[in-house]
Amino acid sequence: MENKKKLHERFHMDKFNFWTVVSLLILIVCLLFIVYPFLNLIVQSFHDADTNAFTLDNYIKFFQKRYYKEALKNSLVISTVVTILATCLGVPLAYIGTRFNLYLKRVIYIMVVLSMLSPPFIGAYAWITLLGRAGFITKLLASIGIQMGEIYGFKGIVLVFTLKLYPMVYLYVSGALGSIDASLEEASENLGVSGIQRILKITFPVITPTILSAALMVFMTALADFGTPRLIGEGYNTLPVIIYKEFLNEVGTDTSFASALSVIIIVIALAVLFVQKRFVDSKSYNMTSLRPPKVVELPKLKKLLATAVVFFVSFLSVLPQITVTIQSFLKTNGPIFVPGFSLDSYRNVVNKLGQSITNTFLYGFLALAIIVLLGLLGAYLIVRRKGFTANLIDLLLMFPYVIPGAVLGICLTVSFNQGPLILTGSMWIIILSFVIRKLPYTMRSSVGILYQIDKSVEEASISLSVPPMKTFFKTTVPLMIPGVISGAVLSLISVINTLSATLILYTGKTVTIPVAIFNCVNNDAYGQAAALSTILTLATILCLLVFHKISGGKSVV
Repeated sequence: MENKKKLHERFHMDKFNFWTVVSLLILIVCLLFIVYPFLNLIVQSFHDADTNAFTLDNYIKFFQKRYYKEALKNSLVISTVVTILATCLGVPLAYIGTRFNLYLKRVIYIMVVLSMLSPPFIGAYAWITLLGRAGFITKLLASIGIQMGEIYGFKGIVLVFTLKLYPMVYLYVSGALGSIDASLEEASENLGVSGIQRILKITFPVITPTILSAALMVFMTALADFGTPRLIGEGYNTLPVIIYKEFLNEVGTDTSFASALSVIIIVIALAVLFVQKRFVDSKSYNMTSLRPPKVVELPKLKKLLATAVVFFVSFLSVLPQITVTIQSFLKTNGPIFVPGFSLDSYRNVVNKLGQSITNTFLYGFLALAIIVLLGLLGAYLIVRRKGFTANLIDLLLMFPYVIPGAVLGICLTVSFNQGPLILTGSMWIIILSFVIRKLPYTMRSSVGILYQIDKSVEEASISLSVPPMKTFFKTTVPLMIPGVISGAVLSLISVINTLSATLILYTGKTVTIPVAIFNCVNNDAYGQAAALSTILTLATILCLLVFHKISGGKSVV
């Protein structure tokens, strides 16, 4: 007993040296690059743009002018409608795909994951080329006398978001359905509750927290997205679009008012997160999946029908990627695609926009190195060094996850545009935005894997007089690597597909692929946009293959 006590004391005796230094360094990084920019944003929102004096005019302006209140209402309506539709689509499809042995299950899964991880604005661009005024499907239907309504505005945004975001619900719910103990549903059947009644009264209530968590992800993504409503909205303004316009106004930047708008959208995001968390906490269930539910073998006709339904929706969600890939090999005459195939779009991309490709992967891998290091150290502090400081670091590192990208871009621009640390205009401010926004992916996976590693492994190393720092890097890190790399790959996918923050922060020398695609679409260079989109899709697929290999076939959520 005495030896165990001494070992425990020895394991924690380093809390005043190596891990104290690590805690302080991470805390300083959080304060400098997370807390300071967001506090600066709040302070800036109360400044008069001309006199720099304290004022409430920025907020008064928002609540007095119908134009801005309408944008807020549009954002909330879009986010709410998309959340309802994505949930209503994702939950039943996940149930069918999980509980029944469908044909082409692996293909369906790949399509769902790929559509979830691609940028929404690519979907907007692709649907414009298909169902826009001069779209391929629009023209095809017109040739047989069928007139399509316009895809632009509210319904176009909802279409793109729903097909883009229901995979989040699908994947989250699929994982939850696989973790339900079969004995629970069997017991309900023994009590006479079966079929649809069993699903509604037993299965869905148990996975309600997961459904709500997925719905929150959908809501937050739709609320924060800038590219989709900007491309396909055509006057249907949302708050992120207004924030972008105000910050980069052609007649002069109004940083103070853009900051006030940013604070408003942050407050809304946090309020929704708080309500969701309170509701989930009241509905949580603890369950051990001793016997996962069996996959039901359907009769051939029903199996074919169920597969057709799930496959069709999955195909629609991945259709934008298929569309832009085909378009990237078509000949173009200015903004118009003409008959015939060609590699001209790729040649033009390499000659004119090659720097954007280099920048994307250079910035992505530099950000990834920082993310992995912070993820490893941060996860260890959270799991092994529990306390006030560790909890504070966890909160600070996860906070930017719910903040819209455009808001983060404004925060960093306002904070590092002058003073002792000037980053605006450099590649480092873009890398910083990647790290701040995407670190949670690696953090969560690192925390999860560390909980599975027995503390006795580290205690044994320290008992052999190996210093704590060496024990961490030689013993703990190798055991964490599989989980860390899985999260890192997802972080990389998210990084290379980022638009909103980068669109605020980039200069002519720091353009990335998503920004270049966005600019090409705005300039009617559709062939180049398609070529860049295809390169981005191929990079995403490659990352997914790496993830699948490392994780041993685990789900991405």
